[in-house]
Amino acid sequence: MASIDPYQYIIVEQQFSHKFNVTVVRAEGVTKGALGDLLDTPDPYVELFVPTAPESRKKTRHIDNNINPKWNETFHFILDPNQQNTLELTLMDANYVMDETLGTASYDISKLKVGQPETEVFLIGKATKVHLEMSLEVCSNLDLRFSLALCDKEKMFRQTRRERVMLGIKKLLDMEKPRFLPSSPHEVPVIAIVGSGGGFRAMVGFSGVMKALYESGVLDCATYVAGLSGSTWYMSTLYSHPEFPNKGPKDINMELMKSVSSNPLRLLMPSHITNYIQALWTKKASGQPVTFTDIFGMLIGETLMPARMDTKLSEIQEKVNEAQCPLPLFTCLHVKPDVSELMFADWVEFSPYEIGMAKYGTFMTPDLFGSKFFMGTVVKKYEENPIHFLMGVWGSAFSILFNRVLGVKDMAGGSTMEEELEQIKPQHIVGEDSLDNDEEPRKGGTENQEAEDEFHRHAQASWVQRMFTSLFGESALFNTREGRAGKVHNFMLGLNLSASIPFSPFSDYMCHSTAPEDEVDAVTDPDEFDRIYEPLDVKSKKIHVVDSGLTYNLPYPLILRPQRGVDLIISFDFSARPSDSSPPFKELLLAEKWARMNKLPFPKIDPKVFDREGLKECYVFKPKKGEKNCPTIIHFVLVNINFRKFKAPGVARETEEEKEVADFDIFDDPETPYSTFNFQYSNEAYMRLHDLMEFNTLNNLEVIKDAIKDSIVYRKDNPSRCAMPLALSEIQKKKFIKRDLRSKPGK
Repeated sequence: MASIDPYQYIIVEQQFSHKFNVTVVRAEGVTKGALGDLLDTPDPYVELFVPTAPESRKKTRHIDNNINPKWNETFHFILDPNQQNTLELTLMDANYVMDETLGTASYDISKLKVGQPETEVFLIGKATKVHLEMSLEVCSNLDLRFSLALCDKEKMFRQTRRERVMLGIKKLLDMEKPRFLPSSPHEVPVIAIVGSGGGFRAMVGFSGVMKALYESGVLDCATYVAGLSGSTWYMSTLYSHPEFPNKGPKDINMELMKSVSSNPLRLLMPSHITNYIQALWTKKASGQPVTFTDIFGMLIGETLMPARMDTKLSEIQEKVNEAQCPLPLFTCLHVKPDVSELMFADWVEFSPYEIGMAKYGTFMTPDLFGSKFFMGTVVKKYEENPIHFLMGVWGSAFSILFNRVLGVKDMAGGSTMEEELEQIKPQHIVGEDSLDNDEEPRKGGTENQEAEDEFHRHAQASWVQRMFTSLFGESALFNTREGRAGKVHNFMLGLNLSASIPFSPFSDYMCHSTAPEDEVDAVTDPDEFDRIYEPLDVKSKKIHVVDSGLTYNLPYPLILRPQRGVDLIISFDFSARPSDSSPPFKELLLAEKWARMNKLPFPKIDPKVFDREGLKECYVFKPKKGEKNCPTIIHFVLVNINFRKFKAPGVARETEEEKEVADFDIFDDPETPYSTFNFQYSNEAYMRLHDLMEFNTLNNLEVIKDAIKDSIVYRKDNPSRCAMPLALSEIQKKKFIKRDLRSKPGK
């Protein structure tokens, strides 16, 4: 049976736009009037304005001292053929002080017929004539891809990767019985590695995980690596490295350790900020929106990968073009500024091949993200954003709450950030160093000294604020959370949306979690995801894109897409908890709830397993017997249990020094370096967390192997698991009621 994608309760109706081509040919007898012509010969140019079109204003060059100018300049407008489109023409005279309007004319574009060019002569005043050539054509080659199927490049990747994974599994499971080994590519399970958010804590923890997976051979068995927020920072650092995947994470992680040993906030000093402001102005002048997320992305990029600031996401295709390593998937959210992200959010997925939203079945190549679109066609293309900008978007929770990073009270009022960020204490935000890394840390603990340190932090934050205020007026860029969230041009501008009733017309085909609602809602907020069925505003020119951790802290939506057919999810959760001994299932229960609401297969997450089995390094959640197409989840949590006793699996710690280095808490220690808002790790703090997660992963290698074997057996017994995904056109053939979501005229 073909895979059905239940995201598609909102259908994007493909409507072709029109391209309106206008050539301003020439003018005759341009005049400023008898008196005006005596004083000065006109320097004419023509302005074209189509109010209903994006990029609605165009103009020719001006020609000096010429009453019969010839321009022969061609312009293009993208139009919605369902609207009343009018061309407004203005003849102008260029002057040094202020340009002068010489006259206007208008033209009803609906008079044109597609494919039939027309030449029109417009009379300006009593004597001037302006000659235009105009034509309409249908924009049949859209820049957005409208389909629920995976793109061709990802399909080709999966096909090649399957061959490599089969070899990797046979090597990992050497000497196993044939029953537990794939005998053909169709018996190879799809395995996904997943990393949560959690700032530098997640990034450092994931670095240890990836080293363990790489060196043990498990990474050779994976098809996908998906990350959120802090995990995406590590993935970006790893995949952008010129020597990966030929060089493993070991050496790259050591480079990362050196990078995070100094506070990135030092980059906000005047000696660094000028370059950022210049880059911001350049982007703003080109017509792109800018927010503080742009600055934050530069800070993260300069800290983690300073030599690779020009790297683009599309360039990572070179790392996977022969399926030599798993395909990386990154994520952020599209949110509405007036609705809590806990209630409404659309998940946006990023890969080296495509960026888009599965909820609407709309995707684009990475180089088009941020460009201006209208009805699926690019109307203004910008240079592809560097990956550090995307890193700022993927981890933008810290941009939105930047005053906390600086150690001052948030000026925007109450927070909508996830609970873990609410628990961070102010003294943990900046750490021991001041923002100026050139100064020696002050010693002593008197009240006067503490007051001086607090004043210093406030003064630095105030300086940064004054810098932005001087450049951006009242500086909404810094003062409001909306101004600090990421913002891009809306790539779904002008499209038509319809909602199916009921929301998932194919729910009969889907197998999903059978967990009673009250079991999950007892742990989660009942209002969580309350408005996820709402559509994006297709009339909004720009959209807000923010950290996915603001809704829940695991990137499961990327790998739960039925087209990807993931059999095994190896999940690493670095989310903060009230204490080291707290139950570690909050984010996983939210993922289960989200999956259930979207009719996606998901194993039942029983929170009572914590009472029965206690705190462990990982938990395994399997589908019930008879549940079809439901993945198994191995859920690793951030704990320090066996690492205190063993320096490697089965190798006990013997010396006091070995025991002391491993004797640390993650969340219970009031002076922990692992708080969500700490952006500086000493070498010791880095290696402790890195080695802990490397150990926890290797200590459960047999658990991972057993789950892989079970997935192979399932594939052998269920060959339909490999069915091809369903295309959008096939879904539209199904019969179900549709409700138009477009705003009616005048509303």
